[in-house]
Amino acid sequence: MRHYAIIAMSTISSLAIIWLPLIPITIFLISHKYYQYTNPRPKGCRKLGLPHHKTNLHDEYDPKYSQGVPEKHTDSEDKPSWRIKALFAYPIKSCAGIELDTADVVPTGFTYDRQFCFAEYITPKTSTNESQQAHWTARTLRDGSLCRMALIRPEIWVPDPTAKDYSPELQEVQSQGVLVIHYPRVTAGILSLPVKLGIMLGLLSKELSFRVPFSPPQDSDQKSTYPLTPVKIWKDTPLAHDYGCQLPSSLHRFLDPDRTRGPLTLFRTNSSHHREIFRNAPRKEDLGFQPVTGFADAYPIHLLNIASVQDIAGKCKTDIPELSIRRFRANIIVQGPGAYEEDHWKRVRICGPKTESKSESGAGAGGVEVYTACRTIR
Repeated sequence: MRHYAIIAMSTISSLAIIWLPLIPITIFLISHKYYQYTNPRPKGCRKLGLPHHKTNLHDEYDPKYSQGVPEKHTDSEDKPSWRIKALFAYPIKSCAGIELDTADVVPTGFTYDRQFCFAEYITPKTSTNESQQAHWTARTLRDGSLCRMALIRPEIWVPDPTAKDYSPELQEVQSQGVLVIHYPRVTAGILSLPVKLGIMLGLLSKELSFRVPFSPPQDSDQKSTYPLTPVKIWKDTPLAHDYGCQLPSSLHRFLDPDRTRGPLTLFRTNSSHHREIFRNAPRKEDLGFQPVTGFADAYPIHLLNIASVQDIAGKCKTDIPELSIRRFRANIIVQGPGAYEEDHWKRVRICGPKTESKSESGAGAGGVEVYTACRTIR
């Protein structure tokens, strides 16, 4: 009996050694699973853009797009051969884009395009003159060590009066919507094992997320939460809303795992402090207004011809077997014109399929008219 008792006690001890460390892991996973269920969609809103499984670029590599067709040509479905292929907005500069089915155009470009950017606080080692003072500067994918920005996936949720929980009093509605920001879940050290186990079992998502108001609240109590702060972007230093108080520490660890950079924050453009465009742009005397932009590099809208990209792809096929047009991060992708025909355009009129231009000046023509400027963005 004593022999059996010793064996039994030994077995229990072995099981305890195996299972006791799993107790905190189980608690960790359950608590995070609970958080997922208590973090629902923004109230009174709907998600903007095409579903993840849908895209208008499913056939972007089809050779048929490499050959241009006459401007008035129609395809087998009686649709204009010269037409918009796809629409994209990039809410956060240098982060993932959202494919749209329709897009509203405002003076800075698409309504939801490049309205946010990440920035780093730069503290020069020496400050002998004003230009070398500590300041916030916008960061992009051009900063090689911040290439992880491409993995940040924003979602735009816009107010939806048809939603069952819609109310004009909701903060989500008053802020003109919500930006939900997803980024990969990255852990190190002792937590890496339970996190990987949770992801493998489907108890944890592969991404973390947080949300910010698309537009800062207007009440005075909230204005101090998102203060207007100068941020340097190229040669301009506009005032923008600092959303830094909303950034979780896990996002900082994701973007700067080696902790070699200065403080990071998220900025939102302010409608009273847009950047005026002068380089290669039409003048106010010609248009009646000076073109402006938010956090886009230089111009409000980026239009790209799929035939031009296919021509470039053919020249670098050895190194890049499939060069996606997505890599150029354009807002409007068009099909129909031959390669580089867009380089000669002065104005572009985007109309419905039944709208016809009645005059060179545009009199009687519907649609949206775009003046072209920089042709070297490729």
